[in-house]
Amino acid sequence: MASIERKTKRYPTDLTDEEWSCIAPLLPGPARRGRKAGVDKREILNAIRYMTRSGGGWRMLPRDFPPWQTVYWWFRRFLRLMLFRTIHDIALMMDRERQGREASPTAGVADSQTVKAPAPGARRGYDAGKKTVGRKRHVVVDTDGRLLMVKLTPADISDSAGAQMILGAIRKRWPWIKHLFADGAYDRTQLMDKARFLDFVIEVVRRIDKESGFKVLPRRWVVERTFGWLTRWRRLVRDYEQRIDVSEAMIHVAMGSLLLRRISH
Repeated sequence: MASIERKTKRYPTDLTDEEWSCIAPLLPGPARRGRKAGVDKREILNAIRYMTRSGGGWRMLPRDFPPWQTVYWWFRRFLRLMLFRTIHDIALMMDRERQGREASPTAGVADSQTVKAPAPGARRGYDAGKKTVGRKRHVVVDTDGRLLMVKLTPADISDSAGAQMILGAIRKRWPWIKHLFADGAYDRTQLMDKARFLDFVIEVVRRIDKESGFKVLPRRWVVERTFGWLTRWRRLVRDYEQRIDVSEAMIHVAMGSLLLRRISH
């Protein structure tokens, strides 16, 4: 009866049957010992996606989802298993192949986004350029805007320093990437030296005029579109999380959901 009732209360963020068929094989199996899980994991993922898109708190989940304590327990377990990142990366490769490209990218675009971090006790800093107290999202996307890597730091960490933190992780996670596009903030000696050591080529795309305001620049514009995709998920408009790993998981939930919906429909 629960599943029949659930169909009458459908949310736009719910997993479709096609999306669930892609995710189901990646979920952890039943425990060999102890009490068997009595919760529908599909409903757990539906609740997590609903909360990420709507921006509500754990205790504000609608009653037709499982209890918020159960949803949060499973969220923390999936986080430890890196399930959200795994779903995202597999969906990314499937989407690239769907468009006739190689599954693993060979080029990317680096940039950063500063967001307010109002969570009490959270690690945050002051970005003098944006005049914002919060966190900075250092990201690398492929040339179509799909998220390849994200690293969260206090907002007072410079773009070049944040990029140095993720170069090694990019090489391990996406070993075929050789070329990165970036803006003038990344043209720093230490970053370029580390890039050469790790066999990267960083191409700096500079503005060619002095006019203020937004300008569409070759290659760099795709990462701005990715930031736009992120902020459509209300939980990501600001950084509401105290823990950085939870914030990164929310980003992977959002981008993985976007890719799954694109693949399935």
